Amino acid sequence: MAAAGGRGLRGMAARMGVLHYCTAASPRIVRSCKPKDRSLTCRSLMLAAPPQEAGKSMDETTVGARLRILRRWRGMTLAELSGLAGVSLSYLSMVERGQRMLDRRSYISAVAAALKVSETDLVGGPHLSADRQQADPHMAVPALREAFQTNRLTAPAVDHARPLPELARVVVGQINPLHKDADYASTGALLPDVLDELHWHTAQTGDEAARRLALETLIEACIAAGLTAKDLGYVDLAHVAALRAEEAATLLDDPVQQGKADCLRIWTFPRERSWDRRLATAERAADALEPHARTPVALHVLGILSLHAALGAAVVQRPHVITHWLDEADQLATRVPDDLEGNWRSFCRTNVSLWRIAIDVERGESGGAVLNMARTIDRTKLRLRTREAAYLADVGRGLARETKTRAEAVRWLRQAEEAAPQFIRNHASVRETVAYLLGRATATAGGRELRGMAARMGVPH
Repeated sequence: MAAAGGRGLRGMAARMGVLHYCTAASPRIVRSCKPKDRSLTCRSLMLAAPPQEAGKSMDETTVGARLRILRRWRGMTLAELSGLAGVSLSYLSMVERGQRMLDRRSYISAVAAALKVSETDLVGGPHLSADRQQADPHMAVPALREAFQTNRLTAPAVDHARPLPELARVVVGQINPLHKDADYASTGALLPDVLDELHWHTAQTGDEAARRLALETLIEACIAAGLTAKDLGYVDLAHVAALRAEEAATLLDDPVQQGKADCLRIWTFPRERSWDRRLATAERAADALEPHARTPVALHVLGILSLHAALGAAVVQRPHVITHWLDEADQLATRVPDDLEGNWRSFCRTNVSLWRIAIDVERGESGGAVLNMARTIDRTKLRLRTREAAYLADVGRGLARETKTRAEAVRWLRQAEEAAPQFIRNHASVRETVAYLLGRATATAGGRELRGMAARMGVPH
């Protein structure tokens, strides 16, 4: 039946973005054609390998492979992309061939902007594997989406709720600790009902003190939901959570609560083409909160905003601005206990040191230099799984950039996975690093560990 009108069907499929296969031409032939010589049907072949080549699909999971496909889809040469993105032609060529990683935020943002695609198009979005630790957290996403989309602050989707003090205890005593331990599956199981019921309380107008507590608790729940969604790759849902927190903070008219909402909004900004805006937003938010930073929580929030500004400055490559905001964060950290577990979003001296490593890796540090920085951290203080895993992953990614430290990189990445499996197995940059290491000739060192991680992350090997 497909033969009758088959050509018309294939043309429709191409115009609608429906992937299909053509036996008349191989992908190699199509990819070698000039853009103007490719038919609509042939263009669509670039987006998928034919079934008989499924065994070679690992390449399709890497950023380099997606970069090559997207560049050719745009009809751009490497030289043209290099000029638009401000990234060297030789580096982009090595990325496409799997000889370098495209893992720095600044490069990803620049390349995505030049190609006029989202970061998700380039680095990949949410994915499911056979591993339960990787896949189970995604089960909560539909219910989280429903909770945000069907509730408003003045129009809840439910007609009753548990007592507000009980909900506050659930958020502070259960959801926040679970999220800090990167147990996204358990966090996601609790959040939808709590979000529904907090919206019910925010709509009650009889008791102003109770309504304020409901709004403050809702902001904390939105932060847990937004960061969970972000870490799993659902950036649109994360942004919806940030907007709801912003609405609640506006009603409260409290500088500290506004600062918390600003932190979440910055965390959930789209990365492509927006790092300068992220920096500007963080700076404005920090300047607005600074005159009111008279309590420990206010200092924590101001410290996190300062770190956001430093990271934004690193991505847009403004060294003096990085130094300024890191110095601000250091100074604020001296005014609070060095307590990752007790401080809001773990702001403290140790956390500032962890952010310094992350920022240095973003700026291109690699190999032994990263290892030297890592040795300055007191590992006994890293009792939060999220912070420990993020630190281990940042160091591992930096070590993976140099041949002589790749075996060490595998060890650090494996430790990161052990610390927080749900977080790391859904971490796009770690997934890309594992795929990159698998493709290197030196992968025999730690090869078994790499293949195990790849299987658990859904990376074909």
